[in-house]
Amino acid sequence: MSEWKQKRFWKEASAVEVEGGFTVQLDGRGVKTPAKVALLLPSLAMAEAIAAEWDAQVEGINPETMPYTRSANAAIDKVANQHAEVADMLADYGDSDLLCYRADSPQELVARQTEQWDPALNWAREALGAALETRQGLLHAGQDPAVLARLRQAVHDLDNFQLAAFHDLVSMSGSLVLGFAAAKNWRTADDIWQISRLDETWQEEQWGVDDEAQQTAELKRTAFLHAKSFYDIC
Repeated sequence: MSEWKQKRFWKEASAVEVEGGFTVQLDGRGVKTPAKVALLLPSLAMAEAIAAEWDAQVEGINPETMPYTRSANAAIDKVANQHAEVADMLADYGDSDLLCYRADSPQELVARQTEQWDPALNWAREALGAALETRQGLLHAGQDPAVLARLRQAVHDLDNFQLAAFHDLVSMSGSLVLGFAAAKNWRTADDIWQISRLDETWQEEQWGVDDEAQQTAELKRTAFLHAKSFYDIC
């Protein structure tokens, strides 16, 4: 039996300014989240992006083709109800940041990590006031608590919509530093994504490309680029 999908019941989706922000209306009726909360958005750009997704639906509603709608729903229904918990979870990446754990061989990989990851850590030192130290190997070694506290506060300072996007920037890259680097336009989102995949790219060069792994990586890349786009229109 085919999965039931809600059919399109509206003629026009529009972005509308309302008290406290913006929303999307379907034939003049406001959209609500899956939790039945009003879709109150922080910017016109976000409302327009979501309205375009609703307008693009043809016969049935396909949430997979509505990433901005899904991100906004997550910000309102999930992040808003557990902001501190989400912020703490993401801040914890700082104590085991991908960029801080380096290979000790082969020399070509060591050099590549130094070339691509050191500039990001240097940027974090200047832009975030966070001097994270590198280690060789995978054994965890804690960072300076004062540095981690500074990063934690910066994560907690994000609003619900920013934090929803930031969640994917960090979790997809495996790096709190790269999450901030993307959010604050250190380099392009695609460049930062490639930096986060340095180790995987190295393995592919040595052993060849696995088609299934490559497909999974492309899905994550798409999600990462969307998260950056969503962050920008918060």
